[in-house]
Amino acid sequence: MKLVYLTIVCVWFIGTIVSSAASSSPPAAAFLSANHYAKTCPDAEGIIHRYMRAWLTKDPSLAPAIIRLHFHDCAVRGCDASILLNQRGSERRAYASQTLRGFRVIDTIKTELERRCPKKVSCADILTAAARDATVMAGGPFWEVPFGRRDGRVSLAKEADMVPQGHENVTALINFFQALGLNVLDLVSLSGSHTIGKSSCLSFNKRLAFFNGTKKPDPSLNVTYLSVLKSKCKSSQFNLVDLDVTTPTKFDTVYYTNLMNKKGLLSTDQLLFSDPRTSPFVSTLANQKELFDSQFAASMVKLGNVHVKTRPSEGEIRVNCNFVNA
Repeated sequence: MKLVYLTIVCVWFIGTIVSSAASSSPPAAAFLSANHYAKTCPDAEGIIHRYMRAWLTKDPSLAPAIIRLHFHDCAVRGCDASILLNQRGSERRAYASQTLRGFRVIDTIKTELERRCPKKVSCADILTAAARDATVMAGGPFWEVPFGRRDGRVSLAKEADMVPQGHENVTALINFFQALGLNVLDLVSLSGSHTIGKSSCLSFNKRLAFFNGTKKPDPSLNVTYLSVLKSKCKSSQFNLVDLDVTTPTKFDTVYYTNLMNKKGLLSTDQLLFSDPRTSPFVSTLANQKELFDSQFAASMVKLGNVHVKTRPSEGEIRVNCNFVNA
């Protein structure tokens, strides 16, 4: 009887240890490292940087495009380059992804990295570093990017259509960000990327008339700004409008000042100032550029670590970012 009892106790004790070890295993992001390519592709960051510099010199509008592409990647299945897969039914083919740009930029960088370091650098890492370089080259802050992400093998259009499109309420935005492991401050600081870039009239046209079922425009829009937007969108709903009406090419905090002056382009932007959960952050960041830069960098690091795949069984190093390996 004693032997049976001792056996049961031992089994319970061992099971407890195993269970405890499993629950305390480090998150996937813990396996990322700034030195990940130190031996396998030491010039990886340099190559990404040089190609980004060349592309942005030719077309500065690619800076916000790459940052947005990175967000759309991380927002679905984590930062695994699933947005880059170009196949039927993929995120890239989704309706919500039709205005995404920058795919050729990533392709050219990947081609050079495959020439220099075959099958070593993931598309997910390339896109993450490219977003950082795009920010810096647009006048934003620098942050160290940890590497070691693997590329995902699954990409579904229906999941991409769940990414915020500019008309959600703040509660929906907060819930979406929390599901990614990001908080309210991350939501407000990452929205600050709208200090550069453009959006189509299609994204905000309901604010100009027939707002929320009425026959009137959104009352939270500055009257003068409303007239400007109506003029810009008169000829086509596909016309592009600066997200920051005041300093559209500067990576600064004027985006937040615009919200305080009722000049937020997207409904999701303007609501950040009217909602008590987010407005204090808007007011604070509007007047403190250094604080915005440091917080934006911190939030971008968190974004880049969302649901990353670091184990061989979880993903691969794609040879071509457009397709899973054969």
